[in-house]
Amino acid sequence: MGILDFLTGEFIDVIHWTDDTRDTMVWRFEREGHAIKYGAKLTVREGQTAVFVHEGQIADVFTPGLYMLETNNMPILTTLQHWDHGFQSPFKSEIYFVNTTRFADQKWGTKNPIIARDPEFGPVRLRAYGTYVMRIGDAAKFMTEIVGTDGEFTADEISFQIRNIIVQEFSRAIAGSGIPVLDMAANTADLGKLVANAIAPTIAAYGMSIPEFYIENISLPEAVEAMLDKRTSMGIVGDLGRFMQYSAAESLARGDGSAGAAMGAGMGAGVGMAMGTRMLAQAGPWGSVPQTQPAAPPPPPPPPVEKVWHIAEAGATRGPFGRGHLGRLASGGSFTRDTLVWSPGQDGWKPAGEIAELAQLFTVMPPPPPPSA
Repeated sequence: MGILDFLTGEFIDVIHWTDDTRDTMVWRFEREGHAIKYGAKLTVREGQTAVFVHEGQIADVFTPGLYMLETNNMPILTTLQHWDHGFQSPFKSEIYFVNTTRFADQKWGTKNPIIARDPEFGPVRLRAYGTYVMRIGDAAKFMTEIVGTDGEFTADEISFQIRNIIVQEFSRAIAGSGIPVLDMAANTADLGKLVANAIAPTIAAYGMSIPEFYIENISLPEAVEAMLDKRTSMGIVGDLGRFMQYSAAESLARGDGSAGAAMGAGMGAGVGMAMGTRMLAQAGPWGSVPQTQPAAPPPPPPPPVEKVWHIAEAGATRGPFGRGHLGRLASGGSFTRDTLVWSPGQDGWKPAGEIAELAQLFTVMPPPPPPSA
């Protein structure tokens, strides 16, 4: 290499940085010996900041633009200022490029449950998670407080510390908000603002900011959620007695064997409710059971559902009729032993005389009246 090529290499130096990783926050420009040449061109793109470090101290910060490093008021000693050292400067400088764009979709979440006091349920354990966006606002402060001499600093190296700060402030915000657990889903935006405002001073001390903060979900333990589901189901059912009567009648209409089970469940529920009411009525101030208080009688079981029949006459059906109605038809002569009848659960149409419940209607009928004289 000739002397001309050597001098040309010394005078021409372009310093810039392009990044396609999307997670690099700080990158150090690698120059052999960290020697910055006199007259070098520094290109700082939008979304970047260049920090000059000379002899271990931050010398200058450059915002987006094109700079010619040739002024003497900059604390940069280049190789051309020291001919006696053969173009090898003993004073070294470093350039760090800082990414000032937004780092989106950063995850946060509670590693352990948070204890909160709810006005309705008392102490409850909550878990939450969400996302946030972080951004470097003060490059010099970020270099001093966080990066140090790291030649390539990524978002993962700071996200863990930020998550700890978020969880700590989230716990305080939840404890002091006074928002009921069942209403937290409708107030996640307000809770997010409280947490963002609470962590802002600590994050600013790192030279950063959190422009966006989101709470995606706040959940209860599985056992508590199961109890809430049961409570919701009870609210939908409403009057338990009427619900069981409806279930029994529906089972009879379908003709399956679940009617007895439905009625048995209704009776069991009624007995259980009566026992609970009885125990509460008898419990004393400290849970004792006084012997002088009479026991409350249990409520009666739900009334049985009346069986009904349909009548087939002249290719058409009538009904349904109860047993009392059929008795009146039998007295009038329009309902006989040969009349075809059907009831839910019965295997096809049968003559009324073959059904024990209806045959009794014809045995108690009075004989025909005597002829008139």
